[in-house]
Amino acid sequence: MVSVLVVNDQSLQRLALRMLLTAEPGLTVAGEATDGDGAIRASAALHPDVVLMDSRTSGAAGIETIRRLTHPALRATRTPGFPAAAVAEEAHAPRVLMLTAAGQEGEAWAALRAGAGGFLLDDADPAELTAAIRVVAAGDAVITPGLTRALIDAVREQHTVRPLPRTTGLGTLTERERDVLVAVASGWSNAEIAQWLSIAPTTVKTHVSNVLAKIGARARVQAVAFAYESGLIRPAA
Repeated sequence: MVSVLVVNDQSLQRLALRMLLTAEPGLTVAGEATDGDGAIRASAALHPDVVLMDSRTSGAAGIETIRRLTHPALRATRTPGFPAAAVAEEAHAPRVLMLTAAGQEGEAWAALRAGAGGFLLDDADPAELTAAIRVVAAGDAVITPGLTRALIDAVREQHTVRPLPRTTGLGTLTERERDVLVAVASGWSNAEIAQWLSIAPTTVKTHVSNVLAKIGARARVQAVAFAYESGLIRPAA
């Protein structure tokens, strides 16, 4: 059963999302929140698998909210009333799925860097939304094709891409792991990577897991951001 925390400042939208999700087999609504601070407190108390957050609800502090949700150790130092001892007890951090409006791709890129596990346009149909929640809960990334193109355009608009220090993990990758990371950042599936490298899909999965661990990423979507920001991949002009 995948538990979901719904974060939205509109009561009717929260109700609609609760009705939709509770009607789906294998999904349950753990709770609701109206803003970022409420989402952090509710996540710490309820331990949801996925936080479904509307980008408009999170507001200007949304990126920091995502960072605190996906990195529990930050909660003790930045959330009033959050007990430091709870950090040691909390081995589970939720995946964050953002609902974003068209034209907000720049914010989506920043959210990706902060630790969000997926993005869906807020006009997605119910089937797309429930499928995305399941995918994100499983640890995979969800980015719609249109938003993927927009995110790549956002990277292109950055005038400089500075290689990150060796300590970030890039220098610890083997040559094969770098090949796998490049392929992941190019949007290839494990099956496609396996065919390209002439290795078994299970071996690709192991390589991907090792890459994520070395660069400190929790999902493939963060690996994509890392590949661009580290200079391993240069966006085409």
